[in-house]
Amino acid sequence: MSTKINALVDEQGLPVRIVLSAGQASDKTAVPALIEGLPPAKALIADRGYDAKAIIDLVREAGGEAHIPTQKDRKVQRSIDKTLYRQRNLVERFFCKLKHFRGIATRFAKLARNFLAAVMLASTRLWTRAYESTT
Repeated sequence: MSTKINALVDEQGLPVRIVLSAGQASDKTAVPALIEGLPPAKALIADRGYDAKAIIDLVREAGGEAHIPTQKDRKVQRSIDKTLYRQRNLVERFFCKLKHFRGIATRFAKLARNFLAAVMLASTRLWTRAYESTT
């Protein structure tokens, strides 16, 4: 079977939490594990794949606001702040940077735990690049 990387990034595009899920599973199943135990954020921005009333309620209960566009086949469409939604590209940029690491892009690791370890090491490298001294 395959695996999917689910990531939560901060306002700088740096990873805060990473969870692997089964490749055939819905993205929605990883959300509780991603936001559990984190301090409430003002806004959670996600794409249409995370559109579920349970996720929006979970974010609202934690004290935040979900900015997730509604699936196109829904009768009632939610409105979202388009300028805020543009910030979703930060997670896309994170995945782009992650794919610069060859072992992750080609998924050399056969076991999920080894693959997650490689993703965590690459994420740590991204954090150190963001905060390394320039003097």
